Amino acid sequence: MANRRKFTSEFKKKVVLEALQERVTLADLAQKYELHP
Repeated sequence: MANRRKFTSEFKKKVVLEALQERVTLADLAQKYELHP
């Protein structure tokens, strides 16, 4: 079974705020932070 990564609320907040600014696509954002889009 794969280990799930734990994300802090600070990390999540940073990613969400960046996504809301819409300067990059969600796909680019996911790649930047190594997340599944």
